Amino acid sequence: MKKLIISLCVSCSGLLFSQVAVNASPENNNRWTFGGGIGFGFGSNNYFNLSAAPRVGYRLTEDLEGGVLGSVSWQKSNAYSSTMFGVGPFLNYYIARTFFVSANYQHYFINYKDKFYDFKANADEDALYLGGGYMQRIGNNSYLQLGLMYNVLWKENSSIFSSGLVPNIGFVVGL
Repeated sequence: MKKLIISLCVSCSGLLFSQVAVNASPENNNRWTFGGGIGFGFGSNNYFNLSAAPRVGYRLTEDLEGGVLGSVSWQKSNAYSSTMFGVGPFLNYYIARTFFVSANYQHYFINYKDKFYDFKANADEDALYLGGGYMQRIGNNSYLQLGLMYNVLWKENSSIFSSGLVPNIGFVVGL
């Protein structure tokens, strides 16, 4: 009788556990997201740019995500070289996992060296990017994001950036 009860309990618990495992999807249990983007560019006068922007997010609700975004950029040409680091929070709202609306604040630390005039400078600048874009699913819970952002704090005559409008391409895993 003891063997029958133990066998029945083990079988029932196994069946119950398998039902939980089958119905629970790992992407719904883990609320953390990871991603970012990398970029590079070439131009005249031996211009070269290399950048990376990692991000870590947390799904606050099924469609709202908040987190921290970082960025690093290195530029070099015949005339100048610069290194820029940025960090700040972001907030994304997803619409049917096809479109997104985004806001992120970045504080940048810039080191600039003009080779022609032998001038060096350190500066910092704030940016508040607002925008959105399109998302394409590329895996089970992974997406490619294509978007357009505008820095509402951009000032034409005092910003280190040439424009307030910024196109972006990135990846996010965990949605």
